[in-house]
Amino acid sequence: MSKVIITCAITGSIHTPSMSPFLPVTADEIATAAIGAAEAGASMVHLHARDPKDGRPSQDPELFREFLPRIREASNVVINLTTGGSPAMSVEERLQPALQLKPEVASLNMGSMNFGLYPMLGRFKEFKHDWERPYLEGSNERIFKNTFKDIEYILSCCRENNTRFEIECYDIGHLYTAAHFLERGLVKPPLFIQSVFGILGGIGPHPEDVLQMKRTADRLFGRDYVWSVLGAGANQMRICTMAATLGGNVRVGLEDSLWSGRGRLAETNAEQVRRIRTVLDALSLEVATPDEAREILQLKGGKNVAF
Repeated sequence: MSKVIITCAITGSIHTPSMSPFLPVTADEIATAAIGAAEAGASMVHLHARDPKDGRPSQDPELFREFLPRIREASNVVINLTTGGSPAMSVEERLQPALQLKPEVASLNMGSMNFGLYPMLGRFKEFKHDWERPYLEGSNERIFKNTFKDIEYILSCCRENNTRFEIECYDIGHLYTAAHFLERGLVKPPLFIQSVFGILGGIGPHPEDVLQMKRTADRLFGRDYVWSVLGAGANQMRICTMAATLGGNVRVGLEDSLWSGRGRLAETNAEQVRRIRTVLDALSLEVATPDEAREILQLKGGKNVAF
């Protein structure tokens, strides 16, 4: 069995600053969180940026440039940048960090979908910033747009960068979309398939959903893919544990879940990395180092980036 790649998603666009005082917002906080996750054993860090004034998700490449060199200087961790950004952004805006900074890995969503964040309004009543409540409320009618044209646009623009994509699949149909782009030669094996469970609008977190994703990916891609999973919210550790027993890789981090056990906020991303490492150790599974992850995913190497 291959060693397990642990991806840690540091901040993201699902949660807003009022939901946790531990959510990284500033460049210093994001860099510190990523370095801490790497020191805790993460093979890869997945990175978004936020406006330091109010914590709003931002795809301004200049904000990424404020923390990426610090992470590279302090760690050998694989750096993975988002092209998802936020559902409220255009695809052109979302693309800029990956296009300009040429990371080893970038995320890529495989389909348009409803992306329901509004149920969180029932759990969080007070907000620090004016944008937070409308952002959550608006998700009951907002479509996260990722058309075939959008996907092809991102793939075509980044073709010369030799960036490997973390192909994010929120439902079974997204696997078939990935297979379509593989057949057309716009993505190259091994595909790094990230199956996402528990987002309202996507596939659920039931064990049968996990098995269906795995069976379908096996049938479509055979040996030409590397499988990883993330579970949103309280599903994080359950989904990761199940996938690890099936030979998969795992993603944790405050982008996907703010929690570290029932009713207790995680204070750092590193805390979640240590929790999943405890599970993997108990299953007698070894964690991939960053260089081992590069070998598994056939990445271009940490020196071949533009930051």
